Amino acid sequence: MTHTDDTVVGRVPETKPAPGGRRLPLLDVLRGVAILGTLMTNVWIFTGPGAEWGALQSGSSAGVVEGTFSVLANGKFLSLLTLLFGVGLAIQYASAARRGQPWPGRYRWRALFLFAEGTVHFVLVFAWDVLMGYAVTALLVAWLLTRSERAQRRVMWWAAGIHLTFMALLTAALALTGDNADDPVSEEVVELYAHGGYSEQIAFRLENAIALRMEPVLTFFLLLFLFLLGVRLFRAGAFGADETGRRLRSRLLAWGLGLGLPLNVAATLAGQDFFLLARYAAAPLLALGYIGLIGALVDRVRKPGPLMTGLTSVGRTALSGYVLQNVLCVLVSYGIGLGLAERLGDTGPWWVVGLWVTVCAILMAGSTLWLRRFSAGPLESVQKWALRH
Repeated sequence: MTHTDDTVVGRVPETKPAPGGRRLPLLDVLRGVAILGTLMTNVWIFTGPGAEWGALQSGSSAGVVEGTFSVLANGKFLSLLTLLFGVGLAIQYASAARRGQPWPGRYRWRALFLFAEGTVHFVLVFAWDVLMGYAVTALLVAWLLTRSERAQRRVMWWAAGIHLTFMALLTAALALTGDNADDPVSEEVVELYAHGGYSEQIAFRLENAIALRMEPVLTFFLLLFLFLLGVRLFRAGAFGADETGRRLRSRLLAWGLGLGLPLNVAATLAGQDFFLLARYAAAPLLALGYIGLIGALVDRVRKPGPLMTGLTSVGRTALSGYVLQNVLCVLVSYGIGLGLAERLGDTGPWWVVGLWVTVCAILMAGSTLWLRRFSAGPLESVQKWALRH
């Protein structure tokens, strides 16, 4: 493979042998864990005062239960999900290479369709949608995969450096200016989500779209880094069931948990001034440890039980599960549905934990039953149908 061949846009260069067309079981489990894990963070957004807008109030304090959820989940499963999107992109690239198809080719349409899905999701369901940011990042990474591996590594590490520098500067600025003061959410916003109409909530998202869409902008270089890291891990064989995969996952477990867990605990205990470093710097490291930990557990499973089957099913219907869990939380929490966020807001955190457990159970059972009759999730099927026409 020459550098010249590597950089011909529109042509798929040779790649190291990937795991053929075989599905890697661990990836489905990891996707399922990532989808349900993101809800560990988002469920507190749905149920908090002011919901989606209230999440921007960085000074809000968390109790022991929510703080524990934060240490375990905040930013970790989002990073895991982002990395797995990069893995999915690498799999599609490898598939195009085996078939001799041009690249990015039709993948551009898939990314644009994902952006459209994310836009609809943002407007109609949940302001903290991740799909739009993933779609934009995927378009860039799809092009980068036509460049040399050396170029990809260079971009990956530059992206990491820029991101960490940016987060450090923002953290210093917030600490110096005192912008993390504990200001209450405005009564108008609390009232909007507790008693406002659905059309009013949509209008509010559109009116405040710039602020509500700021996360994928601020974390663009993190998204880029994690996508490319997912590509590298896949090509290295980190998700395989062979000795190479187990060895790589052992390293991820040791470094990710050994270094990531204490850093996340320290950043969380340090208070709101370190929120950005906790969610966007320490969390991705712990996400790598989760890959190693989940991989070690999966390696020890001889006969999949209901939990393993449920996680695998959610992973195979990840897009549908991601949207459905948000729809369910909206209907349970907001005034347009049951309005439990206001009714149970003063009863403590355990009902929020119960909501998370219940939604997880519904997704695992529902996706398992769905896949007994259909080969893909509902939204995945719509996407495939749309891209064929």
